Amino acid sequence: VFQTNLKFLTWTGVLCYLIWNGFAQQGGSDCIKANAKSCGECIQAGPNCGWCKKTDFLQEGEPTSARCDDLAALKSKGCPMEDIENPRGDKQVLEDREVTNRKIGAAEKLDPQDITQIQPQKLVLKLRVGEPQTFSLKFKRAEDYPIDLYYLMDLSYSMKDDLENVKSLGTALMLEMEKITSDFRIGFGSFVEKTVMPYISTTPAKLRNPCTGDQNCTSPFSYKNVLSLTSEGNKFNELVGKQHISGNLDSPEGGFDAIMQVAVCGEQIGWRNVTRLLVFSTDAGFHFAGDGKLGGIVLPNDGKCHLENNMYTMSHYYDYPSIAHLVQKLSENNIQTIFAVTEEFQAVYKELKNLIPKSAVGTLSSNSSNVIQLIIDAYNSLSSEVILENTKLPKGVTISYKSFCKNGVNDTQEDGRKCSNISIGDEVRFEINVTANECPKKGQNETIKIKPLGFTEEVEINLQFICECQCQSEGEPNSPACHGGNGTFECGACRCNEGRIGRLCECSTDEVNSEDMDAYCRRENSTEICSNNGECICGQCVCKKRENTNEVYSGKYCECDNFNCDRSNGLICGGNGICKCRVCECFPNFTGSACDCSLDTTPCMASNGQICNGRGTCECGTCNCTDPKFQGPACETCQTCLGVCAEHKDCIQCRAFDKGEKKETCSQECMYFNMTRVESRDKLPQPGQPDPLSHCKEKDVDDCWFYFTYSVNSNGEASVHVVETPECPSGPDIIPIVAGVVAGIVLIGLALLLIWKLLMIIHDRREFAKFEKEKMNAKWDTGENPIYKSAVTTVVNPKYEGK
Repeated sequence: VFQTNLKFLTWTGVLCYLIWNGFAQQGGSDCIKANAKSCGECIQAGPNCGWCKKTDFLQEGEPTSARCDDLAALKSKGCPMEDIENPRGDKQVLEDREVTNRKIGAAEKLDPQDITQIQPQKLVLKLRVGEPQTFSLKFKRAEDYPIDLYYLMDLSYSMKDDLENVKSLGTALMLEMEKITSDFRIGFGSFVEKTVMPYISTTPAKLRNPCTGDQNCTSPFSYKNVLSLTSEGNKFNELVGKQHISGNLDSPEGGFDAIMQVAVCGEQIGWRNVTRLLVFSTDAGFHFAGDGKLGGIVLPNDGKCHLENNMYTMSHYYDYPSIAHLVQKLSENNIQTIFAVTEEFQAVYKELKNLIPKSAVGTLSSNSSNVIQLIIDAYNSLSSEVILENTKLPKGVTISYKSFCKNGVNDTQEDGRKCSNISIGDEVRFEINVTANECPKKGQNETIKIKPLGFTEEVEINLQFICECQCQSEGEPNSPACHGGNGTFECGACRCNEGRIGRLCECSTDEVNSEDMDAYCRRENSTEICSNNGECICGQCVCKKRENTNEVYSGKYCECDNFNCDRSNGLICGGNGICKCRVCECFPNFTGSACDCSLDTTPCMASNGQICNGRGTCECGTCNCTDPKFQGPACETCQTCLGVCAEHKDCIQCRAFDKGEKKETCSQECMYFNMTRVESRDKLPQPGQPDPLSHCKEKDVDDCWFYFTYSVNSNGEASVHVVETPECPSGPDIIPIVAGVVAGIVLIGLALLLIWKLLMIIHDRREFAKFEKEKMNAKWDTGENPIYKSAVTTVVNPKYEGK
C-alpha cells in the first residue's frame, strides 16, 4: 500500500507541474505573439504580460521582444520580481456624498441641488488594456423630491370637450401631487399643426377661423407656450380657461414639433434640475420626419429652440423631428414623457413608448375627465423603474452592468442596467465594469458619464489609460550603455536613435555592409548564416520565432532550441526535465537522455522490504533480475522452480522425523535452517509477522501428512516450525463395507420390482377403462349381425303412373 501511494503521489506531482507549466506558457503566448519592442507595447498586449528590465536577462540570440512574457514565465527564466514591470489598474473616488434620507413633510427644506440620489458622484479609473475596473453605484429615489410637470395639449377641434375639463386641472392636480411632493410646479402648452398646406387651409377666412358653421375657433398655430412652469395652480386655471379650440385638415397632428420645443427650450419653459414630466394629450396620431415634404418642407429639424413670444416660429421652415431625434433630446434634458391618448390610438402610442425610454402610456377618456388619475398612475409607473445610461464611450472601451435590485433580483447584460418595482425610498445597487481593449492613439484621458434616465444627477468618470511603463520615464537619453550614447537606455534595453540599429545601437544604417557582417553570424566550418534559424543584423544573430510560441531558438548562432531534445511517451524530456540547447536537463531523481529513467527505487521494493527480493538490481524504476529463473516486478516469480514447500520438505522430513529420501545425507544437506518443533498446528506462526511466511502441508514416505512453516528474515536466515506428530490415515473396515454393498444391491432390486409391478397395474387399468368406454358407445342391437345384407332388391319404374 505504501509503495502504491508513494508512486501515485510522485506522478501526481509531475502531472501538476506539467499542467501548471502548460498554463503558464499558454498565458504567456499572447505576450510573446505581441512581438513587443518596448515595455509600453508589452503591457498593452494583455493584463498578464510583464516586461523584464533586468539588463542581462536575454540569452544570446534572443530578440528584445523576449523580455515580454507571462509573469510566471519571466520568473521561471530568472527575472526577479523587482525587475518586472507590471503596472496595474486602479480606481479612486473623488466625490462620494451619501444619498439623501428625507421624508415628505420634513421640517428641513432642501434645494434640489442639495438632494443626492446617486452615489458616488465622481471617480477616476486607471485602465490597463484587458484589465476591467469595477465599482459599485448606489441609487436611492428620494422622498419629497421636487416635480415639474408640463401639460402639452392638442387643441384641434376634436379636443373641444377635453379642454373644458383641463381648465380646472391646475388646482385639482396640485392637491393630488401634494401627497407625493411638497414642491410641485405645473405649466401648459398647446399645439395644432404646421401652418402650411395641406395640413391646414390657407384661405384668409380659414386662417381667421378654421372651424365650420358658427363655431368660434382661434387661428391655427404649430405650438404655443401658454404658461411656463409655476407653483400657482389658480394661474394655470385662469390662463387655460382663456384658450380656444383651433382646427386643421388632416388627422395626424404636429405634436412632435411641440415636444421638441418643450424639450430644448428649457429657459422659456422654466425647467429645473428636478423630476421633469411632460404630459402629451391628444386623440390623434402624429406626423414625423419626412412628412414635411407634403408641404414643401425638406430641411431636417435642427433640434434648437425657436420660440418668439412663446410661439414656435419655424414650423414652416423645418420638417418634423424623427423619433430618434426626439429620444436624444428628451434623454439629454432628462424629460419623462406621459402619453395621454384615447383608446383608438393606444396601440400606436404603445409602440412609440417602446422606442422612447422612460415613457408611459395612459388611456384618456373621451372628455379627459380621468386625466388626473392617469398622470398619478403614469408617474408611479415611471418612478418605479430606474434605467442607467452612459454617454458615448471612447474607442476600445466597453462597459457592462450587473443590477442588485429588490427581493434579491439580479440581472446582467442589458437587463443589468435597470431595476423595476422600486418604491420611493428604496435603495438599489449596480456593479459596473469598465474595460479598455486598446490604448487611445495619444493616450489622453477621457471622461464618460452615467446617469439614471429621467434624472439630472450623474456619475462623472475620468478614464486614465496606462499605456507606458514607469521605467520609460526613467530612461537615460544618449546612454553610454547604448554603444557610446547612440540610444536611450530604458527598461533594461536600448531604444536606438534615428539611423542606428542593433541591440546596443552599435551599427549605423548607412555604414552597414551585409556581406561583411554575415561572417560574424556563421559558425566555424559552416556556410549557414545563424544556422538557418535567424537573421544576421548588425553582425549578430537575431533568432526567428516559430509558429508555436513555446518553441524558442537561442544561442550566438541560433544553434540551440528547446524542442529538439529526446522524447519519451510523446513528451520532450519525458516531461521530467527541461530542454536546453537540444540537451535534456533532468529534474532530481531522473536521468537518461530523455529523462525517462527514474532513480526512485520504490517501484522495485518487494513486500519483504528487499529491493527486487535480493535477486536483481533496480534500473530506472524497474527490476532487472540477475537470476534468469526469476521474473516479475520484484523478481518474485519463478515459473520453473518448485514451490517453497516442495523444495524443503525432504530436508524437514529427515530432520524432524529421521526418514525420507535425504535420511542418509541429512547432516550435510539440510542444516541451512533453524528448526523448532511445536505440539499442534495451532502453535505454528500465523500470517502478520514482519518476515515472509509460507504454510505447508506435505506427505512423507509413509503417506502421513506433516505440517510446517518456512520463513526467511531480513538477514537471510531461514526458520522452520514443524508439528512434531504427523497425521497418518487409519486403514479401512472391510465388514461394514461388504455388508453395505450387499444391502444396497438387494434394496435396489426390490425397488426395481416394485416399480415394474406398479407400471403394469397402471397399464391394465387403462386398457380396461378403454374397453368399457367402447362398449358403452356401441349403436347396434346385440341380437343382429351387423354385417348381414338382404338378398331381395326392389326397383321402381319411374314411368309407371299407377293405372
